[in-house]
Amino acid sequence: MGKRIRAQRLGRGSPTFRASLRRKYAVGYPSQIISQSRLLLGRVIELDHDPGRGAPVALIALENGETFPVVAVEGMYVGQVIEMGEQATIAPGNILPLARIPEGTEVSMIEHKPGDGGKLVRAPGTYATVTSQLGDRTIVSLPSKKVIELSSKCLAMIGVVAGGGIRDKPFLKAGKKHHWMVAKHRVATYPRVRGVAMAAAYHPFGGTRKKLGRPETVSRNAPPGRKVGYIAARRTGRKKK
Repeated sequence: MGKRIRAQRLGRGSPTFRASLRRKYAVGYPSQIISQSRLLLGRVIELDHDPGRGAPVALIALENGETFPVVAVEGMYVGQVIEMGEQATIAPGNILPLARIPEGTEVSMIEHKPGDGGKLVRAPGTYATVTSQLGDRTIVSLPSKKVIELSSKCLAMIGVVAGGGIRDKPFLKAGKKHHWMVAKHRVATYPRVRGVAMAAAYHPFGGTRKKLGRPETVSRNAPPGRKVGYIAARRTGRKKK
C-alpha cells in the first residue's frame, strides 16, 4: 500500500505546509499622507534587505517625520529626494497618479485600486508600461504581457524594481539553496522529488520507465490520489507568438 502523495499532504492544510513569509516590512503608499493635489517631498533614509523578498526596501521619511517603506527601484540611493503627488516630475523613484504619467513610461508598485498602497509589479527586475490614457482610465501593460485598465487616480512609482539579477546568480551548493528556502519558509517542500522518479506505489507518475506514458492533464473532478499534473488545463505547451 502506498503513502499519501505530496498533493494530498499539501491539500490537508497542516502547519507544515502553511504559506507564510517572514517579511520585515509591509510595503505600501500611505494613502492618508500622500495628497495628489500638492507636491510632497520625502528622503530615502535607508535601503534595507527584507527576508523573503527579492527586491530591497527603501525607507522614505516625509517632511513631518513619518516614514513608510516602498520597494526600491533601480538607481535609488540613500539621501535621494522623492517627489510625490500630481506636481512631481518624471524621475526614477517619484510617486505620481497614473493620469500624470506619459505613455511609454516604465512604472512599478502600481495601485490596483486607489488607496490600496500599491499591489502590482513589485517583483525584482519587473516593470509595467503605461500604454494609453483614456479619460479617467489608464491602460497599463503588465510584465506578464497582460493589458489591464486601471483608474487614473491610482499611484505608481517611476522606474524598474531593483534586484533584477537575483535569479541570474547560481546557488552552486545545496546548502545555499536550503538557506534560501528557509528564508522563504518553504523548506518543508524542499527538496522536491519528481513524481516520475518515484516508485509506482508512491505516485501516479511513478514507475520503472522515466517517461509518463499518459497525458499529463487531469480532470478537475479527479480523486485526490490521481489529481497531479496539469489540473483542468485549458491548454498546454509553448504558446505561439
